[in-house]
Amino acid sequence: MSAWWSAWLGGGDAAPAAPERWVVLDVETSGLDVARDRLLAIAAVGLRVDWSRRRLDVCLGDSFEVVLRQERASSRDNILLHGIGVQSQRDGWDPVEALRAFEAFAGAAPLLAFHSAFDEALIGRHARQHLGRRPANPWVDIEHLCAVTHPQVRARSLDEWMAHFGITCPRRHQAAADTLAECELLQRIWPAVAVECRNWRGVKRLAGQRRWLASG
Repeated sequence: MSAWWSAWLGGGDAAPAAPERWVVLDVETSGLDVARDRLLAIAAVGLRVDWSRRRLDVCLGDSFEVVLRQERASSRDNILLHGIGVQSQRDGWDPVEALRAFEAFAGAAPLLAFHSAFDEALIGRHARQHLGRRPANPWVDIEHLCAVTHPQVRARSLDEWMAHFGITCPRRHQAAADTLAECELLQRIWPAVAVECRNWRGVKRLAGQRRWLASG
């Protein structure tokens, strides 16, 4: 990763407010079918958002990663993609404990992910199955923020956005590495987000403009 780890972006004046905690996350799964495929791993990193200073910090000490135990390992091709081997899947955390741990880590923080509908659906389905409830946290799609703040960029996938900003990832399709790449992407677009928004509600509203771009 580049020197973004301790970087901060933004500026300007605003009414003082307590810094907010957001959480960026990524999941690994046995496939791309949100209704049938299994949740294998979750990785997450906390962000500290200081609206009074228009500052967004990535808090590497505030991080989380867990592999959920699987009764049946995913396919060989799937393992080659994310690198979570058969034994690692069998030795993972009990799903109930893993999801409780993630729930405790996230707390009430807003959640962000690239193409977040997928992550939200997988986590929600498994949380309902194992905990009897879905997370109540609000979500925002980082891709939507990218598209709205940089409409001139003809990128759609995470790889395309990373290429546009010159972001490197030591191991794509590994949850922790992808989460850090998404954090860096969010920092790259943060100046444009901070110009438009004053709080989380504004970020949600800004991301919601993505559907108008898609239909335009």
